Formats: sequence, C-alpha cells, structure tokens
Amino acid sequence: MKKSYLIMVATSAMAVNAQKSPEYPKTDKGSVTDTYFDTKVNDPYRWLEDDRSEKTAEWVQKENQVTFDYLAAIPFRNTIKARMEKLWNYEKISAPFKEGNYTYYYKNNGLQNQSVLYRKDLSGKEEVFLDPNTFSKDGTTSLAVVGFSKDGSRVAYSTSEAGSDWNKITILDAVTKKMLEAQLVDVKFSGISWLGNRGFYYSSYEKPKGSELSAKTDQHRLYFHELGKPQKEDRIVFGEKEKRRYVGGEVTEDENYLVISAANSTSGNELYMQDLTKPNSPILPIITGFDTDTDYLYNVGSEVFLTTNLEAPNKRIVVVDPSTAQLKKWHEVIPETENVLTPTTGSGYIFANYMKDAITQVKQFDLNGKLIREIKLPGLGTASGFGGKKQEVQLYYSFTNYITPGTIYSFNPKTGASTIYDRPKIDFNVDDFESTQVFYTSKDGTKVPMIITHKKGVQLDGKNPTILYGYGGFNISLTPAFSIANAVWLEMGGVYAVANLRGGGEYGKKWHDDGTKLKKQNVFDDFIAAAEFLIAKKYTASDFLAIRGGSNGGLLVGATMTQRPDLMKVALPAVGVMDMLRYHTFTAGAGWAYDYGTAEDSKEMFKYLKGYSPVHNVKKGVKYPATLVTTGDHDDRVVPAHSFKFAAELQDKQTGENPVLIRIETNAGHGAGKPVSKTIEEAADIQAFTLYNMGFKSLPKV
Repeated sequence: MKKSYLIMVATSAMAVNAQKSPEYPKTDKGSVTDTYFDTKVNDPYRWLEDDRSEKTAEWVQKENQVTFDYLAAIPFRNTIKARMEKLWNYEKISAPFKEGNYTYYYKNNGLQNQSVLYRKDLSGKEEVFLDPNTFSKDGTTSLAVVGFSKDGSRVAYSTSEAGSDWNKITILDAVTKKMLEAQLVDVKFSGISWLGNRGFYYSSYEKPKGSELSAKTDQHRLYFHELGKPQKEDRIVFGEKEKRRYVGGEVTEDENYLVISAANSTSGNELYMQDLTKPNSPILPIITGFDTDTDYLYNVGSEVFLTTNLEAPNKRIVVVDPSTAQLKKWHEVIPETENVLTPTTGSGYIFANYMKDAITQVKQFDLNGKLIREIKLPGLGTASGFGGKKQEVQLYYSFTNYITPGTIYSFNPKTGASTIYDRPKIDFNVDDFESTQVFYTSKDGTKVPMIITHKKGVQLDGKNPTILYGYGGFNISLTPAFSIANAVWLEMGGVYAVANLRGGGEYGKKWHDDGTKLKKQNVFDDFIAAAEFLIAKKYTASDFLAIRGGSNGGLLVGATMTQRPDLMKVALPAVGVMDMLRYHTFTAGAGWAYDYGTAEDSKEMFKYLKGYSPVHNVKKGVKYPATLVTTGDHDDRVVPAHSFKFAAELQDKQTGENPVLIRIETNAGHGAGKPVSKTIEEAADIQAFTLYNMGFKSLPKV
C-alpha cells in the first residue's frame, strides 16, 4: 500500500503553544455615521473603501507585512507548498472544439500560470493559437471569452488584467492570427457573438466616475461592433431606453435570430428576440418581468426551444414561435421533474442534465421530447458538456468528483457509446480515498445533503482536521469536483466536507428562495448544523474544525463565526460580502438584491441585514476563531473594502491569542484568471495557517 507523502503530528490543540497573536498595524477610526430609518449606524472604517488613497495602500502594505511574516514562520508551510506544486504539475487538456478548418483545445503543461489555446489543422499539425502567458510578465493577464465567427475565419477574445472584470477585446484574422483593428476597451460582463463576418455583439457599462474598481455600475448595454469602424461608433442594440443591470446577446447557430436576455438582479430575467433575416425588424418580447428565469436553448427555423422555470420551479423545456410568443402558445417538449434540469444541445439532440441530491444524471432526448437513452456515467459525481454544433458527429463531456480528477470522454450520440478521450496522469491514488453523502437535519427540521471526503479507514475519534465548505446563495449548486489543493489536504489526513445549503440551486427555485432576504438565516443555520453533525459523528471537534467559503460563501463564514465563534477553531472567509448595509453601493452589487434585499428597502429589511452583517456583528470581548481573511486588491466584483473593514473590526475587538490576519493578493481580482503560481501560494498559506492554529507542530515525511 502506498504511504502518504505527509503525516500530521498534533497534541490537543488547546495544549500547544502556537504563535501568539501578532501585533497588528494601527487602523484609524473615523466618525462617519449613517442613519437608516430611525437608527444611527457608525462606520469607523469607511475610509478603507477608498481604493485610490495612499492611506489605504499603506494600510494594505502593513497588513500584508504582518500576515506574510506570520505565514513564513509556520515550519511546515513550505513543505505543503512543495507537495502542492508537485501534485499540480501534470498536463491538463480541455475537450476539443471545431472552428472552420481547425480543431481547438486548451492545454496546460502543469505549472503554466495560464492555459494555452492550441489548434490543429486538417493534417493534424499542432500550433499555439493564443498563449495568455505572453500577455503579461507575471501571468496576471488572463484570457476570458473567445468567440469565433461562424465560418471560423474571424475571432475576438477578451482579456482581464489583474483579475478585473473590466476587459479588453482583441480581434484577429483567425487563419493568419493578425490583428484586424484596435482593441475594444472598457468591456464588462460580456459575451462575444458574431453575425457573419460583419462584426459581433458585446455588452458593457459606461465607465463610472470615480474608481473603476469600486464605483457603482448600474446600466448595462448590448452593443454591435462592426469591423472596420471605431468603437465610439458601435451601435447600442438594447439597454439605452430599457435600463437593466445585466444585458447579454447571442446570435443563434443559424444566424437567423438575435436573442437578448435582460435582468436587474442575478435571479429573474426578461427574454427578447430579433429576426435577423429581415432588415430593421423589431426586437420582440418573449417574456417580460423578472419573476422567472427563461433562457434560449436551440432553434429549428422559427421553432425556438427555451428552458424556463415559469410554472416549473425545477425547469422544463418549451417551444415558442418568436412572432407569436404569447404564453398560451408555448408548447412543452420536456416537462418538469422532481430534479432540477440544466440542458445542453449537440448533434441535433437535447441532453437533459438532471441534478439529484447534487449528483448528475443525464438523459438524451430528440427534439420532440422522446427519450433516446439515459447515459451511463463513470460513477457518482458531476458530468458536464455534451454541447456542440448541429452537424457534430462526436460530442464530449467531462466527469469529476471530489476524488476523481476531471476526465474527458468522447460520446457518440447515435450509439450512446462513451470512450475516454483524456485521463490526467496525476500523482494521486484515488483508491486510497472515499466520499460519502449524508443527510443531516437543520434547525427548522429541513434535511440538508452533505458530501464528506477523506482517506479510507479514517478513525472517527474527533481529532481529524476538517474543512467545512459552503456557499448557499444565488441559485448556485455545489456539485462534486476535484481540487488539487483539496487533494493535498486529503493526503495529509484531512477531512473535506461540502454542505449543500439552502440559497443554492440544488433543489430548484424554492430551495433558492428559502435562503434569500428575510430567510437568509436559514443558510447560516444549515451551515451551523453541518458543523454540529461533523462534531457529533466524531469526524472532528471544534478544536479541529475550519469553515471556509468565498464571495457569498465569505459572507457565510463571516456570519457563522460571529454567531457561533465557539463552534470552530479556524475561519477562512474569502472575497466575502461583509458589509450588508452598503454592498449595493459598489460596482454591480445592487444586482444581488434578489438574494439579500437592501437596507433601504424597509425598516424590517434593514434590521434583518444589520442583524447578521459580519462587519456590524463583531463584538468586543469575544474570542473569535483564528481567522485568515483573503481578498484581492483588484476585486471589482466584491470590493476588498468588505474584507478590509471586517478584518479591522476583528483585530480591534478580538479577545485571546487567536490571530486575525488578512492576506491581500496584489494584482488579483475575485478569482477568475488567477495565475497558477498565486493560486498555489494562497492554497499553501491557507492550509498551513489552518493546521498551525489547530495545534499541529510538524508535517514530517514518512
């Protein structure tokens, strides 16, 4: 039997003399006060919201100095990093896709900061098409969206600098790889969808006054860029008169229609279509209002297939004629089931991806809704893909779970046969580990699923270092997926548990809605109950438990640790939404109001938000867990001021010697496009901090 690379040695976490709490930089307090209805609320760290001030930059530098000095002193931190680098260093290849006379695919040789887009011609000759590692010296400029024209002769791609959501678009002749014209700038939250070779649709906001990284962006527009014309002449297609926070446009595969989705929040959208075969045809509404979610799926001529949760909380597929799009004329093709539906199309078929208790099931249908087959998957986990153009004869999908690295399969839609296309060669023994799904009971009696992963034969003695991960929001589902960083944690004897909390999309619209606005506390209660389950079943104990989450999951960690600081030893909130009274005043934050509500909605909503807002619920004299807050200085999704203010409150009010540190990644944003080198550094720091504060002294080789 293969031995572990590392073994952890610990005594009782309470008995270990861990590093004492460091001396934190002085954080000035201001006298800013806001009044909400009849209540005054102090905001002493408001000045940290100014990301352009020298004072904020100086504070960041001082905080990072303390944090990185602390992390560097952890004796086994470099050992964890070395193992992570070794495990990370294997070739990763994406599923191929055809554009024109070329087959394209992404590949990373192992430790490249960014994956490279390659292509092969009809003879099989391989060449690099786009290498994002050449975009910047430090690997912090990443490739975001790539869009080809229908014949594959033109391509436009967007790039992100330092992790920002503000992108630039570069336009090339796809055959010669020569730039065709000047870059488009100031593009945000955008796809790229071509209409012939004339040009393409993209979306953006007007550049805000003030800081581009934190100022509010509230009116999204869909533009058409015609090749050969300057960006300032780009035509506004939608969003000038119709004020919407999120607008996207997509040209159908046959190029007969433009499909426009418009929304004011992250849940609920309107859908419009324009007939592109008729000059100056009107943009017609398919569904208006924001009570439901409806998305374009496919079309055959004027028969347009849509996925909707209208009168179907778990979603169904309907067909509509855009010219007569009244609801009474919608024809149902695939009805709603007890499981949530997320479909794709390829080779002229519909592939219905159903989620049963966060596990994937896939069924193949023809366009009349007739079941062709249920696709046999390699195991219990997450399958994604099956998408492709109508003429494709071979499709691809990937399969993964918490102990299985993502494997790509080719799929024959005629026969239903799957064959392995690429299986990664990774130095990780899958057979040594196992994942188990459990169902635990939350505070109000709701059954919540959780998947627990660990080494086989783990001793349930309450001493296993455990990371409990959650999200619980925005209709996002946490489905099983392999993580190299988590694999290192498992190798070291750690337990990794993921709870599928309310607020997510695992059980459809009701599950989502039961974790929003005045029901948001359900999410925190679900997370607390997950921790209590792990402790009761002796997977771990409070002294060996860490809670982790990012973005909305960072809010989850912040709220949980301030409500139940006794429950965990370590808290790891990443890029979190921490100031619930002001989140909607930054960048596109107002679009999150469907989930959160805002402090301006009503007195009841204000009091509810203030009641769990992490920044507003740090109390003097409380012993909070050892905390490592992580964020990026270029995060313009959840601005770093959230994390700055939360860390300042904790450092000011913490009792006891548990450290409160903030790790601020420079030239990094919310997470997308982060270089591999930075990802490894951060993951090693988090795991070292976690184990060290659980009382682990060393990680000797065996």
